[in-house]
Amino acid sequence: SLTKSYQIFIINVNCSKLKLNRINKIMMFTLKPLHIIGSLSIILLITLVSIFSGKKVKSADDFITSNKRANSWMVTGTITGVLVGGASTIGTTQLAFQCGMSAWWFTLGEGIACLLLLFLIKPLKESGVQTIPQFLSQSYGPKSVIPSCIFSSAGMFISVVAQLLSLVALISSMFTLNPLLIAFIGILLMATYIIFGGIWGSSLVGIIKIILIYTFLAMASIFCYKSFGSISSLKEIFPHYPWFSLFGRGFMVDSSALFSTLVGVISTQTCIQAVLSGKNVSISRKGVLLSAFLIPPTGIAGILIGFYMRVNYPDINSAQALPLFIIKHFNPLLSGMALATLLIAATVTGASLILGISTMFTRDIYPKFFRFNEKSALILSRLTIIIILFIALLFVKQNLYSLIIKWNFLSMGLRGTTIFFPFLASIFFKDYVSPSAGFWAITIAPLSIIIWKIIYPEGLNPVFIGLTISLFILIGISKISLYNEKREIPLENNK
Repeated sequence: SLTKSYQIFIINVNCSKLKLNRINKIMMFTLKPLHIIGSLSIILLITLVSIFSGKKVKSADDFITSNKRANSWMVTGTITGVLVGGASTIGTTQLAFQCGMSAWWFTLGEGIACLLLLFLIKPLKESGVQTIPQFLSQSYGPKSVIPSCIFSSAGMFISVVAQLLSLVALISSMFTLNPLLIAFIGILLMATYIIFGGIWGSSLVGIIKIILIYTFLAMASIFCYKSFGSISSLKEIFPHYPWFSLFGRGFMVDSSALFSTLVGVISTQTCIQAVLSGKNVSISRKGVLLSAFLIPPTGIAGILIGFYMRVNYPDINSAQALPLFIIKHFNPLLSGMALATLLIAATVTGASLILGISTMFTRDIYPKFFRFNEKSALILSRLTIIIILFIALLFVKQNLYSLIIKWNFLSMGLRGTTIFFPFLASIFFKDYVSPSAGFWAITIAPLSIIIWKIIYPEGLNPVFIGLTISLFILIGISKISLYNEKREIPLENNK
């Protein structure tokens, strides 16, 4: 009996060694001169664009909305810059490696959200505001500004953490570096690409970024498809469920992922800034529509790569599926360029989100406590960006090995719960929603999802809880307020 147990133990140890050796062999990567040349060429290009965009920033308005001088491609560049990042590329491939087709919900949801955003452009442009909290304050009063700013900023901040985690997965595929050092490099890059050019930098870099991402993902998709021969060949390898189902993780899990993405995108300050930066309504609409058609295909490419890596390298860290594919199957020059593009994708998305947070703090919170001129506002915006980045570094330190795209779904849910229904109500049902209802919906709904997540971490997706509470508050308190108003009118007539 003891001899048999010992033999089983030796077999298990040997199997573990073989698996470890296989992983080490996969992970072995020698940096060649062409890798460096390819990477540096992309980084240099983006840096030059950032410097050029910085020259266009003469005031805080230039930094925040480009003084409403953006064309449709610049609007598209800003939106894709903030939405197509590490979570949409590295994160989607990671989830596809684990679950299959259900990984598409993030990029598909972003595309659908852009289509819905088309209906909100005209009222936003006509309002003359710079931030979502300013827009909400027109319907719900000044007291709604601070809670809407704080909770939506918290949601965007969580997404910044996801981008930093993407950078850690990417760079650790290339170099044996401390993950915390990689995250620190990430925040330096984010600061570089946004702190000088603001919305100009976000839009111009976003245009270049989407062109590069499409080029490399298209090449990777063609390679993967040819390797399988056909989709039917792929179906012979993987069972239909869960791998080819959009609800492979369960209907509630995946439908909530879609819903979180929809409400999150519409409630994202940087997306609204992109709309507001357009020269007119027509240009903003063209930019948003173009974004709606450009974003979803990136998810399809990530899914194909995820399937390929699952078949050929099943033992790898799933977060490194996309970077390792590029390293293994692109020539050194293209590999260096593609890896640098992924680096820029995560960097610019994180930086764009931080720009949105900085804008809300500079325009909506600081003026309530301090008085400052436009020059000081520009300095405050840049200082806020630096502070937020270092706080993000502390969060990454505690969550280095978590699922990247999970952070983005949580982020979308928090900002959507705060903004979504009050935002729509202020546009379409302004005469039926009372200011107090809007304020309490903005304040209580996001608190409810935080409490729910703490009490039931594996329970129903908190976005459903938060949105339900938000809707009930808007309807309930508004009805009570209208009823009280009707009661007061006869009393005034009697007087």
